[in-house]
Amino acid sequence: MLTAACVGQTFVPPGEVWRTLRGEAGPYDLVVNELRVPRIVTGALVGAALGPAGALVQTVTRNPLASPDVIGVGHGAAAATVLALATGVVRSPGAMPLVSVAGGLGAAALVYLLAWRRGMQPNRFVLTGVGIGVALSAVVQLYVTDSELEAAEQIKLWLTGSLNGRGWEQAGPLAVVLMLSLPALVWASRAVRPLGLDTDTAAALGVRVDRVRLGLTVLGVVLAATATGAAGPIGFVALTSPQLARRLTRTPHLPLLTSALTGAVVLVTADLAARTLLPPLEIPVGALTALVGGPYLLWLLGRRTAAH
Repeated sequence: MLTAACVGQTFVPPGEVWRTLRGEAGPYDLVVNELRVPRIVTGALVGAALGPAGALVQTVTRNPLASPDVIGVGHGAAAATVLALATGVVRSPGAMPLVSVAGGLGAAALVYLLAWRRGMQPNRFVLTGVGIGVALSAVVQLYVTDSELEAAEQIKLWLTGSLNGRGWEQAGPLAVVLMLSLPALVWASRAVRPLGLDTDTAAALGVRVDRVRLGLTVLGVVLAATATGAAGPIGFVALTSPQLARRLTRTPHLPLLTSALTGAVVLVTADLAARTLLPPLEIPVGALTALVGGPYLLWLLGRRTAAH
């Protein structure tokens, strides 16, 4: 985060960053306090929400290739946003966070209800999520095709996922959600351990598997939907962060705290690269994470195929 505050089209020495953050007047006040720090904090919070959200979904589905996007959170947020714009409920993407959060939660709830058959089977859950995601993606594409050019450009930029222009207005609600989620995350960090065993063994240990899975799924969806509302759908952070965290900690289960920290590091680093690789052009961070995450997904899929 310090590096991101220093580096850019204008380099700011670390000492000047510290003095500016302390409130001392200086030539870099606009660059540090208004442009960089709010964006960096928002990116760190979004990554810190996506990391454990991915870990929870991967634990519930027992699939390292799963992420909140797989169960329709991102697609639901996007569909709700474009429908709100089309019906005039909201007038600009700046008013979309609450709508996108509601859409993500609604899509995940629909997937869960459709996948429930006297219990929740992880494979059916994932496949249902993929199907709902495809349908919702078609709704989004239909809106983008038939809408006016300006509205289409705005929604396309939001769909890419970007921290450009994000600040305290987006960081505040996300920080509140993360703080309120801390007790649930403490419970989840204990609940994920028995779910690493097979279903029958976990049930024999007294774990109410379906209830625990539902609780973990709701928590993961809330975190992912709130992050999506703040910055748009940023792909692959929720997918890669838990796996990187597991390799760092070498634990049998996915560590939630390390996943949060890893997600924050990944997203802040990706945003720093996105705004400095091709100056003065700023690449949307969602495009960069997809560019890097695609090969990672293929590598992970190849490893699973070789293992089988």
